[in-house]
Amino acid sequence: MKIGITCYPTYGGSGVVATELGLELARRDHEIHFISYSQPIRLIDTAPNIHYHEVEVSRYPLFEYPPYDLALATRMAEVSQLYELDLLHVHYAIPHSVSAMLAKQMLAATPPRKHLPFVTTLHGTDITLVGLDRSYLPITRFSIEQSDGVTAISQYLRTRTLNVFDIKNHIEVIPNFVNCDEYVRTAGDQKQRREYASDNERILVHLSNFRPVKRISDVIEIFERVRKQIPSKLILIGDGPDRSQAEWLAVQKGIHDHVLFLGKQDRVQEKLAIADVMLLPSELESFGLAALEAMACEVVPIATKAGGLPEVVEHGVTGFLADVGDVDTMAKYAIDLLGDESALRAMGKRAREGARARFCTSKIIPLYEDFYRRVLSQSS
Repeated sequence: MKIGITCYPTYGGSGVVATELGLELARRDHEIHFISYSQPIRLIDTAPNIHYHEVEVSRYPLFEYPPYDLALATRMAEVSQLYELDLLHVHYAIPHSVSAMLAKQMLAATPPRKHLPFVTTLHGTDITLVGLDRSYLPITRFSIEQSDGVTAISQYLRTRTLNVFDIKNHIEVIPNFVNCDEYVRTAGDQKQRREYASDNERILVHLSNFRPVKRISDVIEIFERVRKQIPSKLILIGDGPDRSQAEWLAVQKGIHDHVLFLGKQDRVQEKLAIADVMLLPSELESFGLAALEAMACEVVPIATKAGGLPEVVEHGVTGFLADVGDVDTMAKYAIDLLGDESALRAMGKRAREGARARFCTSKIIPLYEDFYRRVLSQSS
């Protein structure tokens, strides 16, 4: 199949999943065309059947905010016609599904009149945040209902979408995934581990885009409690609006020498694999991709019960879950686990097995391929 993929190219779960999906589909001999305003962050592998098409937005004095959605629709239609794409797969409803809908209508109305179905994948904040903004709700609902196929990354998100938007479409749940061959703990990780911590120290890790919903201050609060009882380091991967706040909090608590801000990383698996525990105290996660990536590396997630996380982490088996804001309970889980080497390693093994059993690419990518085929057969 020839598939066009559009996503936000910056750090964040939707862009990561969309890029990894494209790469995995390319490995299965599909022709993949990424269409976005810049090259996706994780699009570092090159292959003859992977293409990137930049969307250029003209800037005129008339436009205070250049109309990216219109430029994207035009580029989608152009790429689809030039390369004879079979379908578009857009990630994140606003504005991508609207642009895909416009591209589809343009191609249908312009000779040689091409039919271009599109699939929309809902990732979370496009529903949980836009759903709270009444000015965007009607267009979001309309573009989803105009989609030839709709998927959601968790049962939680599917239910939330149906309730908030009163969608009539069928929404297929296809969960996020991880490449279990790349996200794996190896014998060589111990050498890299010593670059960040001494042999008697544990390593806790957090990975996110540092937005308020991630509750980065809670990460610092939890680590302060852990550090008082367990010699340890905290590695923070990513960047965003709350980084400065977290840095200042670490200084105020006198633990800044033990908190390492690594910024954005291309190969996060190499950093995850040296850690023992992941802290994910989010206000809401529609899935929890960071938790899954950690689990594949035998890193135990300590997270909140919010959103789709209970669908990924089995409490007490592959990790621990607590109420949002309950930093004391999350710290206790970490302290008890990090203080017991055998329990830590056993749970790490179970975490990886949980990831392998349900979320490896070998299990999830065929679900997308089958969904594409169904969409194409129904729209032909």
